[in-house]
Amino acid sequence: MTQPVPSRVIPIKSLPVEPQDQGFLSAYEKQVRIYPRSVKGLFSSLRWATVWVTQVVFYGLPWMQWNGRQAVLFDLSERRFFVFNLVLHPQDLIYLAALLVIAALALFFFTAVAGRLWCGYACPQTVYTEMFLWIEKHTEGDRSARMRLDSAPWSPAKLGRKSAKQVAWVALAMVTGITFVGYFTPIHSLVGEMLTLAFSPWEWFWVLFYAAATYGNAGYMREQVCKYMCPYARIQSALIDMDSLVIAYDTGRGEARGSRSRSADPKSLGMGDCVDCTLCVQVCPTGIDIRDGLQNECIACAACIDVCDDVMDKMGYAKGLIRYSSGHGIAQTLNTRQLMGRTWRPRVLIYGALLLLTCVVFVASLSMRRGFSVDVIKDRGTQARVVEQGTIENVYRLQIMNGAETAQDFAVAVSGLPGLGMATPPVLHVPATGIGTLPVRLTLPPDMALPYQGHTNAIVFEISTVLDGEQRVAHEKSTFFVPR
Repeated sequence: MTQPVPSRVIPIKSLPVEPQDQGFLSAYEKQVRIYPRSVKGLFSSLRWATVWVTQVVFYGLPWMQWNGRQAVLFDLSERRFFVFNLVLHPQDLIYLAALLVIAALALFFFTAVAGRLWCGYACPQTVYTEMFLWIEKHTEGDRSARMRLDSAPWSPAKLGRKSAKQVAWVALAMVTGITFVGYFTPIHSLVGEMLTLAFSPWEWFWVLFYAAATYGNAGYMREQVCKYMCPYARIQSALIDMDSLVIAYDTGRGEARGSRSRSADPKSLGMGDCVDCTLCVQVCPTGIDIRDGLQNECIACAACIDVCDDVMDKMGYAKGLIRYSSGHGIAQTLNTRQLMGRTWRPRVLIYGALLLLTCVVFVASLSMRRGFSVDVIKDRGTQARVVEQGTIENVYRLQIMNGAETAQDFAVAVSGLPGLGMATPPVLHVPATGIGTLPVRLTLPPDMALPYQGHTNAIVFEISTVLDGEQRVAHEKSTFFVPR
């Protein structure tokens, strides 16, 4: 009889608790405050250019007028959405779904190409953190000055600086909250209500909610939003590979790191190009050390590239110790041309093709919109009825949604059965961006109805109007039932 094979068990040993550790043990690590140092350089300029572009659009768009009304307005009470020339209704939410698909594909595409470009340059969390840090720098000073101020005892000077920062933060947050609500309530009337404190309860809620979210996320939570709340850091690992461009530290060139004088020859000292100044850590908004490799917390802001290039320039070394590269690029010392050649790989081409196809379909669909939509609703109570002299009658309700910003007259015609007539005025007047309803009674003489008794017959409604000097026609299918 064979002996049973003993299972391998990893022994668990209890460690003695030091006297100073006895008592309450917290399961949570204390959050260490990060003081990002300001930096100048190419990528910092690109980031600030993105800040300017996005915020000019965000704050300025509600004030733009178009055809005598706000250019971009999501009027929830009237269920109408104005986007320049476009007037959308709830039935057009398919376009919102298409925009979400385009945004997702764009995120996949750019992440596969160059990592977290969205996070580093255009994410609202990054943008508003940059703005709040700018205020903090100009009221409290740069990194070292802020650290000294926070560790110093309270004094009139400290209170003044802290108060100035808080006032500026709250003002920016409130302007942001009002602007956000201004996309749903006309901004001119909203500002008038603000001056008299006449906001509705929902306007108060959303202004304060969005302002508080901006104030808390950009002023205090900052990197914690990126590290713990945003799921993108976890998703990116499934989207990038060894050929994706990411911010990387050239270990082979930089190690062994250590301080030295500018005139020293690092090779004779057995050192690499990294002088271990830790400036790359000081400028990082999430507090990581890029020299430890790519990490989930890295938002690809490229601040470490700017500051490292500045240090390399002062030391007389070649720039690029920290640079945009790939895993294969660092390992195989690929040049720029080789890096770009390996960037366009199958997954990137597939993402790019899907993104391009979706954008083309989206734009084509918008350009081919008729400017109005029609719903044909057949009377559910009575499929058909026999009226005077044996005439067969079916009743319908046409609901026409006018997408134009001018009132329109819609002509209605029907076809599909010989002798089919309409006992309803064939014209419906619909106000600008409004919805009109037209009850329609279709009749079929008894002699013409004989061949169709007991059958449901296909018919077509034709609705037409003249919009911008061009005739627009819609065809909607329905049925006409002839009883036995």
